[in-house]
Amino acid sequence: MTTLLPTRPIALRRKTARSPRRRAPRWLLVAAEVAVPLLLLAAWWIASANSTNTFFPPLQVILERLVALSQTPQFAVNVGSSLLNLVISFALASVIGVVLGSLLGLIRPLAWFVEPTLHFFRAIPPVALVPIFVSLIGFGNETRILSITLAALFPTLIAAIDGVRAVDPITNMVTRVYGIPAWQRFWQVVLPAASPRVFSGMQVSLQVAFIVMIASEMLGSSTGLGAATLLAQQSFAIADMWAGILLLGVIGYASSALFALLRRRVLRWYIASQQMGKDS
Repeated sequence: MTTLLPTRPIALRRKTARSPRRRAPRWLLVAAEVAVPLLLLAAWWIASANSTNTFFPPLQVILERLVALSQTPQFAVNVGSSLLNLVISFALASVIGVVLGSLLGLIRPLAWFVEPTLHFFRAIPPVALVPIFVSLIGFGNETRILSITLAALFPTLIAAIDGVRAVDPITNMVTRVYGIPAWQRFWQVVLPAASPRVFSGMQVSLQVAFIVMIASEMLGSSTGLGAATLLAQQSFAIADMWAGILLLGVIGYASSALFALLRRRVLRWYIASQQMGKDS
């Protein structure tokens, strides 16, 4: 006679036999993020220390010029102009993208008419829009803000459309059964569910806005970091040019880091749920 002993399922045995996944400490990740740029700067310093190439000056000279330029009044004007254009354009692109994307995601007939045109303009390189607006409007600051906004609009817009459409239909059905008003469903159900994709699109929009900001300042502008860097290159002030490039890299990295921190704070519930799914 065969005796049947109670055994655990194979999948359960594999799951319990698996060793717990260890995550790297937070301080170690932060230390690595700080150490890599410092190591690159150290390598740059050593490689360029004895450079006699006019177009590749020593890093020490570049940093000295950056400090000297930071003490001039024009430096504050250039940095302030670039940052102001970036913030205004990114804010406009985010608001318009979320609002319009939510409408297109909720109203399917409207999306059928509008989406082909959106995808056509999305395929145009963002930098190619700059000379068009300069020709139509001129070289004013409004031209730069408009070109940056339209270039940065599409990643957030497409992400908002996809995020709204990806909301669980059962959740929408339950909210309708309980008689929750449409505006309340949107603010408390649809928008929070779509927010992870929306923030991913906004992160891409920030990068696009930063690139187009530099390009727009290099074309027919007398203020801004892009214009100052281009002027230094045309004047053969190579150390000033490298200082502008280095400063643009620092600003671009800082803006991305600040947005990542904001995204992590707003989407704490989503990141926690994803982590629980990985640990289970």
